[in-house]
Amino acid sequence: MSKHPSYPLHYPLAAYVSCAASAALRVGEALKVRAALTLTAALALASCSNIADDERLIYVKQPDVNRKVLVEDFTGQRCVNCPAATLEIEKMQEQFGHDNVIAVGIHSGPLGFKGSASLLGLATELGDEYYSHFAISYQPQGLVNRTGKQDYQQWAASVRELIQQAAPLTISLDCAYDSVSRQATIDVQALATTGTVDGKLQLWVVEDSITAMQLRYNIVDQPTSGQLQDRQYVHNHVLRAAVNGTWGDEVSISEGQALTKHYAFTADEAWKTEHLSVVAFVYNDAGVVQVEKRHIINQ
Repeated sequence: MSKHPSYPLHYPLAAYVSCAASAALRVGEALKVRAALTLTAALALASCSNIADDERLIYVKQPDVNRKVLVEDFTGQRCVNCPAATLEIEKMQEQFGHDNVIAVGIHSGPLGFKGSASLLGLATELGDEYYSHFAISYQPQGLVNRTGKQDYQQWAASVRELIQQAAPLTISLDCAYDSVSRQATIDVQALATTGTVDGKLQLWVVEDSITAMQLRYNIVDQPTSGQLQDRQYVHNHVLRAAVNGTWGDEVSISEGQALTKHYAFTADEAWKTEHLSVVAFVYNDAGVVQVEKRHIINQ
C-alpha cells in the first residue's frame, strides 16, 4: 500500500500548494526567532564575562548598631562609700536599660577584702592587677568605656553621651553549660559594621546575687547617718575571672566581615552557676568599642 496520503479528487491542487507554502513560512519564522534568541543569550553571556570579579556584586553596608557602655567599678568591701556607686549604677541601668549599661564590679585595691575564716572576700589578684594598671587613686572610682578615670558621680553624664553614638561593631554570644563537669563554652561572633576594627577581645566571668560583708552608711548615700558592717549585703556583677587572659586576644575585623571565636572555662565550686554571666568586649587605645553580656545558663 502506498505511504503517501491520498487527497480527494475534488480538492484543488493549488490549495495543497498554498497550505504547504504557509507551513514552510511558519517554520522559517520560528527558526529565525530561535536563532535570534540564541544570539541574544550568547551576547549576554559574553558581556557578563567582561565584568571584573570585584564589580559583579554590589556591597551593601551593614546598618549602624547601638553602642553599649561598659562601666568598670573599682570597689571594695571595706569601702564605706562604694555602695553609693552601686546605687548610681542601678539608676543608670534603670534609665538607659540593663542591656545597654553593663557594669563590672572589680573588687581590688587597699579597700578590697580577700576574706577570712568567717567572712567571704571578693577581691582577686586579677582585680588588683587592673587597679594598679589603671592607676586607680581612690574608691569608688571607675572607667566608663575606658575613656579615663572618673568619680562615680560623673558616670551618668559619660554614659548619656556615649550611648547616643553608633558603634562600629556588634557582638553576639552563645553559651552552653554542662552541670556535671561545670564547664561553660562560649561562642563569640563580632561583626564590623563601619571600617576596620583593630583591638583586643576580652571575656570576663561575673557573678550576681552574692551575699557578703560590706561596710556602708546606715543610709547608703548619706555619710552623716553612721556606719555599719552589713553581712547581708547583696553584691552584683562581681568580677570572678578572665576567660582569655588578663588582657584578651588580638583581633582585626574588616568592615562587613565577622570574626568567630570559641572559648571554655570551668566554674569554681564556690560560684553559683545560675548567677554567672559572661561579659565580652572589644577595646583598643581609644577605649571600649562594643560590649555584650549573657548568662551562661539560659534564664
